[in-house]
Amino acid sequence: MTAEPLILEIKGNSLDDGPGIRTVVFFKGCPLDCSWCHNPESKKAASELSYDADACVDCGRCIAVCERRALDRSAPGYVDRGVCDVCGACADECPSGALEVVGRRMSVSDVVREVRKDLPFFENSGGGVTLSGGEPALFMEYCSSLLSRLKEEGVHTIVETSGFFDRSRFERLVLPHVDALYFDLKIFDEEQHRAECGVSNTTILTNFKALVKICAASGKELLGRVPLIPGITATDENLERLADFLRESGVGKVALLQYNPLWLDKTRKLGRPAAGERPGMRTWMDRAQLDRCREAFVGLEIS
Repeated sequence: MTAEPLILEIKGNSLDDGPGIRTVVFFKGCPLDCSWCHNPESKKAASELSYDADACVDCGRCIAVCERRALDRSAPGYVDRGVCDVCGACADECPSGALEVVGRRMSVSDVVREVRKDLPFFENSGGGVTLSGGEPALFMEYCSSLLSRLKEEGVHTIVETSGFFDRSRFERLVLPHVDALYFDLKIFDEEQHRAECGVSNTTILTNFKALVKICAASGKELLGRVPLIPGITATDENLERLADFLRESGVGKVALLQYNPLWLDKTRKLGRPAAGERPGMRTWMDRAQLDRCREAFVGLEIS
């Protein structure tokens, strides 16, 4: 991978990605291809053009500046993505923000400079920086440098991960510089995981069990997280098997991530089909659905 990956966003004032007030650095690129991905713009490591039809004012200025003629009002999704080279000229010209280039190149120093603005919030709230994505571990050398720089600033650090990585490199490059790992567990059955996420889960489950022991011995937090996806992960069988796996792995706490239907709109803006959509995915989970999901994790603290 490149020395400087594309950064989707640096989001400050987050209260959902670890303790205190946090700044979340979102990486672009992921080795998984989850059919329901909540951040579909993070899947590809390359830049992409997002088009929001609802924000478009139909001024035509983008069409006038597009040298490749990749924009057409009559074309489905407005953008011919087989022709577009994501040069960004249309987005620069767009007065409403309907067109946006997703992903920007940032050096480690660029990110540290941006994050440093939030140091007072970290100090006053017990917060820090969380690396998310996408998959930060896809860029281990970069993350190692970034995390070590943040630790020099006294910043609490978390990495959110799918767990699909080379563990020996992760232990050497990333783990020494983190205070906590937030580790997603999606589907227990290997074939279903391959069908819905694009890869086997063998590496993920093996890495999780090993890192539970390593983190416990080194005083680092490891939090298993289960995204609740209607009809896919949030089934009685899958949740019960994941709960059993967590208990067998020796952890006492799990986070259940509430389903977010906003991925459907973000997928549309990127010109992709929502291949993973199932019945019930256009709305948030109601309280009864969430309570039913929680029942599988008896004996575990749920955060």
